[in-house]
Amino acid sequence: MSNNNDTLLKVVDLKMHFPIYRGVFQRQVGAVHAVDGISFDVRRGETLGLVGESGCGKSTTGRTILQLYKATAGEVFFEGTNLMSLKREEMRWMRRQMQMIFQDPYASLNPRMTVADIIGEPLSVHNVAGGKEIQERVFQLLELVGLNPGFAARYPHEFSGGQRQRIGVARALALQPSFIICDEPISALDVSIQAQVVNLLEELQEQFNLTYLFIAHDLSMVRHISKRVAVMYLGVIMELASRDDLYLEPLHPYTQALLSAVPIPDPVADMNRKRVILEGDVPSPVNPPSGCRFRTRCPIADKICAESRPEFREVKVGHFVACHMVT
Repeated sequence: MSNNNDTLLKVVDLKMHFPIYRGVFQRQVGAVHAVDGISFDVRRGETLGLVGESGCGKSTTGRTILQLYKATAGEVFFEGTNLMSLKREEMRWMRRQMQMIFQDPYASLNPRMTVADIIGEPLSVHNVAGGKEIQERVFQLLELVGLNPGFAARYPHEFSGGQRQRIGVARALALQPSFIICDEPISALDVSIQAQVVNLLEELQEQFNLTYLFIAHDLSMVRHISKRVAVMYLGVIMELASRDDLYLEPLHPYTQALLSAVPIPDPVADMNRKRVILEGDVPSPVNPPSGCRFRTRCPIADKICAESRPEFREVKVGHFVACHMVT
């Protein structure tokens, strides 16, 4: 991973295990290995895409980075500061630089609060502004995300899904952060609205030099918005590379299978391409396979894949893969 001054966020061997309790005495009988030892960095001003099928740990990764979940192990460095070592008040101050856009625009906004209260709440909580200054800032943020400032007195139920997500974006921008985690911000929206929200995020990134961790399972959209892409499976990152390297020459069998399932608008090209069909189901994160997490479904798995976990190593410049079979 990069160690230069361009690195804004650095994640080192991050783990997030959710304990499972049973019985009258609530004894721990196991744990869900949602995130199980991942490392990556995010450079200033870039968009890093994090992709993978549902349940692989993408959203948990984002929430653990922001310390919404207390990590089981690992380290998260933001501008050189280890977030894991910060006290509550120190982390509260640090969150002014780190915000999140949530997946569901219907569940992430308080239905009892007006738009002005929702967007203005971070400003009052962090004592950034007060009184009339908050109102003026709310109007500016609404205009910034393409909404009428006159909507400030309305409630969330009066807006469409796309408008609600714009409100969520405005709330995330209220404290002028440098880093935003976009947790599948378009998955709950209509296709026609998705492009509008993505274009808005790109415009805001260019205007304010924002850095994004863009979590999604739409590979086509990730290719459009991201500079680099990390592929996650069952709590582990399988491959990380620049967008062009990953999409043109995927090295990990799981990445190859994912990309082969992406729809192509050209019927002839779609008919002639080779599909990679994975057999079996995704193993349970409660009891993941030994060695390589993907070995139970991998078409090229060997004996060593069950014996030891593959090292997440750089096989080409900027191209990292966790696979024993890739040389």
